[in-house]
Amino acid sequence: MPTIAWELKGVEFANCNCSYGCPCQFNALPTHGFCAAAAGFQIDTGYFADVKLDDLRAAGVYKWPGAVHQGNGTMQLIVEKRADARQRDALLKIMSGQETEEMATMWWVFSAMCPNKLEPLFETIDLTIDIDARRAKFAVPGVIESVGEPIRNPVTGKEHRVRIDLPHGFEYRLAEIGSGRTRTRGKIELELTDTYGQFARIHLSNRGIVDESGDDARAAAV
Repeated sequence: MPTIAWELKGVEFANCNCSYGCPCQFNALPTHGFCAAAAGFQIDTGYFADVKLDDLRAAGVYKWPGAVHQGNGTMQLIVEKRADARQRDALLKIMSGQETEEMATMWWVFSAMCPNKLEPLFETIDLTIDIDARRAKFAVPGVIESVGEPIRNPVTGKEHRVRIDLPHGFEYRLAEIGSGRTRTRGKIELELTDTYGQFARIHLSNRGIVDESGDDARAAAV
């Protein structure tokens, strides 16, 4: 059980190797039989006990040989280098599932399914996310280059809007879906082109998703 209370509110952009209708969001196996992804997080407000986490950025690169729930994955966390020592420690604990109730957040799940944890990086993170426009730019120099944009109708070329609503998820309630391109370098190398892009507002705590009412998802479900 967690002994430290924490909460984060912000936005995320994630790009994985699945098709636009990522089967993982529907409890099905990944499009190509394995999962690989990069994600960037802009924290607008947040805290970990008495450590303020406002206006910080973090990221993760992940790869599993099969579906996420089948485990044996590899992950590398990145925290922007302007975070001080206590902020770095707090974000790494949150994103590695520590001080979090079991299955409460995607970070808990990813960490539990990644026994292979690479040393974290502390680098500059350039990240801009416009959820409603379904556009994002995400870069960690020498490590990640990622772009998100709307899905285009193959006949007309017009933007195609799709959303995923997960009332009982552990990451978001509602996500805009787009198209992503990502290249990563280092110990986890990804080359993703025109694959699942996820744009979402996140509000998470050590107990899971925090609803607009202020009550966390688990408490609201009781």
